[in-house]
Amino acid sequence: LGIGDPDQPTPDPIIDELCRAARDTSDPDRHRYGCDRPVEAWPQAVCDFYRRRFGVRLGPQQVVTTMGAKDAIAKLALATLNPDELAIAPSPGYPTYNIGHVFAGAVTYYAPLLPQNDFLIDLEAIPAEVRRQAKILWMNYPNNPTTATAPLEFFRRAVEFGRQNDILIAQDNAYSENTYDGYEAPSILQVEGADEVAVEFFSLSKAFCMTGWRVGAVVGAEAAVSALRTVKENIDNGTPRPVQFAAARALSMAEELKPVINSIHQRRRDMVVQALNESGWSIAPPRATIYVWAPVPEKYKGSSAAFATDLLERAGVVVTPGLGYGQWSDGFFRISLTYPDDVIEKAVARIVEAGL
Repeated sequence: LGIGDPDQPTPDPIIDELCRAARDTSDPDRHRYGCDRPVEAWPQAVCDFYRRRFGVRLGPQQVVTTMGAKDAIAKLALATLNPDELAIAPSPGYPTYNIGHVFAGAVTYYAPLLPQNDFLIDLEAIPAEVRRQAKILWMNYPNNPTTATAPLEFFRRAVEFGRQNDILIAQDNAYSENTYDGYEAPSILQVEGADEVAVEFFSLSKAFCMTGWRVGAVVGAEAAVSALRTVKENIDNGTPRPVQFAAARALSMAEELKPVINSIHQRRRDMVVQALNESGWSIAPPRATIYVWAPVPEKYKGSSAAFATDLLERAGVVVTPGLGYGQWSDGFFRISLTYPDDVIEKAVARIVEAGL
């Protein structure tokens, strides 16, 4: 139950559009570099989606096509950080934030995400010297791995933090569409003035079961979007045109496609949470993401690596130890819901039977 890679196939209408675009002989550029002949329908679909979903109006200069979120995260670091400059990353957090810093020669300050703060970054606790030096603050809500969600009021405080300290706020919104029980995740760009100090990463990977397609967008602050576009133009050749057409179709059908996909993850979430809680855990069902974040049993004294090792050796089940996401996550482990129901059912039964 390790990697978060949806096992469900990409919905048929998206595949149909890919095939149509790939075979469309009226488009002589259909197999050329995606950046040389970009598909106008894709950034327009992003703008339309943000207007429908979040009530946010974007201009075309505020949208850059990306190969998913991971690739764009590392390239934004290259676009905005010089060697020895500082950026702030959450811990627990997606490792690619720090990886981007490493390749840019920059330095990472880790801001802890703690249970007592509902895994929200404590902006006031960031030292004054870090605020003075930092160029980027990375955020990720809904959060991987903790599954935490952030209210719009938190984003308002983050935008003000960025404005006061001249720090770019980079909100990784890769899980905004994987939500349950009627919850809808906000966009940081819903905050007035956010597009002056913030960018948001949006990916189709998890929302539409398109991890291998590598398509997404970064939207928001024009200067940062332009800098990322410059890096991309010099490093990659863009997302294939047929994929861009298919991605546009996905967003145009989002309201129809998402409930079906989310119902599968919600069913699996309930299966995992119920089984673990009945065996002694105390886990609140997450409102978003495709994971369950759970504390390791007390006898492991907070060592997620020891627990995950025992679970592998004694039950034959792989989970992700929290330690892999940073020092403040060592007392937890992550279960991914991106496996068939029978596999999840069998794995959770083995966890329970192992009596760890």
